Amino acid sequence: MTKIIGKNDGPGGRNEHYDIGCRKNIPRRNVVAEIKRGEHPGAHIVTINDREYARDNPDSSQSDNVNR
Repeated sequence: MTKIIGKNDGPGGRNEHYDIGCRKNIPRRNVVAEIKRGEHPGAHIVTINDREYARDNPDSSQSDNVNR
Protein backbone atom coordinates (compact mmCIF):
# COMPACT_ATOMS: atom_id res chain seq x y z
CA MET A 1 0.00 0.00 0.00
CA THR A 2 1.33 3.43 -0.94
CA LYS A 3 1.83 5.86 1.92
CA ILE A 4 0.08 9.23 2.01
CA ILE A 5 2.33 11.99 3.38
CA GLY A 6 0.93 15.38 4.37
CA LYS A 7 2.90 18.45 3.26
CA ASN A 8 1.80 20.73 6.17
CA ASP A 9 1.81 23.54 3.61
CA GLY A 10 -1.38 25.38 4.53
CA PRO A 11 -2.12 28.01 7.17
CA GLY A 12 -1.37 26.70 10.64
CA GLY A 13 0.33 23.62 9.21
CA ARG A 14 -2.80 22.22 7.56
CA ASN A 15 -2.29 19.75 4.73
CA GLU A 16 -3.31 21.41 1.49
CA HIS A 17 -1.23 18.98 -0.59
CA TYR A 18 -0.02 15.42 -0.13
CA ASP A 19 2.65 13.13 -1.58
CA ILE A 20 1.53 9.60 -2.45
CA GLY A 21 4.41 7.39 -3.53
CA CYS A 22 6.03 8.99 -6.57
CA ARG A 23 3.07 11.39 -7.05
CA LYS A 24 3.94 14.76 -5.52
CA ASN A 25 1.93 17.81 -4.41
CA ILE A 26 -1.54 16.34 -4.93
CA PRO A 27 -4.24 18.80 -3.82
CA ARG A 28 -6.21 17.84 -0.70
CA ARG A 29 -9.54 17.65 -2.56
CA ASN A 30 -8.08 15.11 -5.03
CA VAL A 31 -6.72 12.91 -2.23
CA VAL A 32 -10.05 13.09 -0.39
CA ALA A 33 -11.88 12.03 -3.57
CA GLU A 34 -9.48 9.11 -4.08
CA ILE A 35 -10.05 7.91 -0.51
CA LYS A 36 -13.82 8.18 -0.95
CA ARG A 37 -13.55 6.03 -4.10
CA GLY A 38 -11.72 3.39 -2.06
CA GLU A 39 -8.34 3.86 -3.76
CA HIS A 40 -6.51 4.06 -0.40
CA PRO A 41 -7.96 1.36 1.88
CA GLY A 42 -5.55 2.22 4.71
CA ALA A 43 -6.90 5.78 4.99
CA HIS A 44 -10.10 7.57 5.90
CA ILE A 45 -11.48 11.12 5.86
CA VAL A 46 -11.76 13.41 8.87
CA THR A 47 -13.69 16.70 8.77
CA ILE A 48 -12.25 19.65 10.68
CA ASN A 49 -13.86 23.08 10.46
CA ASP A 50 -15.93 21.95 7.45
CA ARG A 51 -12.80 20.82 5.55
CA GLU A 52 -12.05 17.20 4.74
CA TYR A 53 -8.55 15.82 5.30
CA ALA A 54 -6.85 12.47 4.74
CA ARG A 55 -5.92 10.39 7.78
CA ASP A 56 -4.36 6.95 8.11
CA ASN A 57 -6.45 4.33 9.82
CA PRO A 58 -5.41 3.91 13.47
CA ASP A 59 -2.71 1.42 14.35
CA SER A 60 0.23 1.27 16.71
CA SER A 61 2.81 2.51 14.17
CA GLN A 62 3.85 6.16 14.21
CA SER A 63 5.92 5.82 11.01
CA ASP A 64 2.94 5.38 8.70
CA ASN A 65 0.88 8.37 9.85
CA VAL A 66 -0.03 11.08 7.32
CA ASN A 67 1.72 13.67 9.51
CA ARG A 68 4.96 12.07 10.66
